[in-house]
Amino acid sequence: MKKAWLYGLFLGALAVSPLPAQAQCLNLARSVLFEKLTWTEIAQDISCGFTTIIVPVGGTEQSGPYIAVGKHNSRVQFQAEKIARQSGRTLVAPVVAYVPEGGTAPRTSHMRFPGTITLPPDVFDRMLASIAESFRVQGFKLVVLIGDHGGYQKDMEKLAAQLNVRWQATGARVLYVRDYYNVIPHQYSEWLRQNGYRLDVGQHADISDTSLMLAVDPSMVREEALRHAPNPSAAQGIYGGDPRRATSTLGQPGLSMQVDAAVKAIDDARSK
Repeated sequence: MKKAWLYGLFLGALAVSPLPAQAQCLNLARSVLFEKLTWTEIAQDISCGFTTIIVPVGGTEQSGPYIAVGKHNSRVQFQAEKIARQSGRTLVAPVVAYVPEGGTAPRTSHMRFPGTITLPPDVFDRMLASIAESFRVQGFKLVVLIGDHGGYQKDMEKLAAQLNVRWQATGARVLYVRDYYNVIPHQYSEWLRQNGYRLDVGQHADISDTSLMLAVDPSMVREEALRHAPNPSAAQGIYGGDPRRATSTLGQPGLSMQVDAAVKAIDDARSK
């Protein structure tokens, strides 16, 4: 009985003497990954101003014989964590790994190869809308969409515009970061061309794709096989270019371009 009374007294003391809010916020030193936090930690983060959340969208698809099919998921999570830490007061949602990748009857686009998972575009749209709405009702004010795959960029842009109309009176909004993806086929590809890799740049599973993956997680690249590979072809799932000269060093500038573009977009959105 005495122990129970003392325990009750202890709980009562906590209730009437909470840590000052400022001290609680200063002591936040944990993961930025939403899925690694408890609900009470997430609630505290939101109360301390962590009202931006990044929704990283990846995809599961064939990327030639030398890159694992989870390429986009690994890359976008790696990048989202960097962006969140540089932006500050930002969390990262679980990666969306299922996206439109072509038809199943008949099999089209990447679905022509084993290792690809697809969703109908309307299902993808509804899923993203529900994810964003889930974060809005919890108290997040800026939901940031970044996508590592080119196939659904227009879908995300359209969805962001629709949700921003729907959310006009809520104080929350969606930010679609177009330049997160666009720097890869434009600025980064041009950087590779200017540095002597003009013929190696293609559209998919090329030197760009492979170098970015090597810089994020080399275990996802079958590097030994790549170094002894024959000339690449579309039949292998490599669309243009040549991945055989890819290195992690070549991938670093592309990763930096993506992070810089996203951080700038978030900063600009917050300042409006």
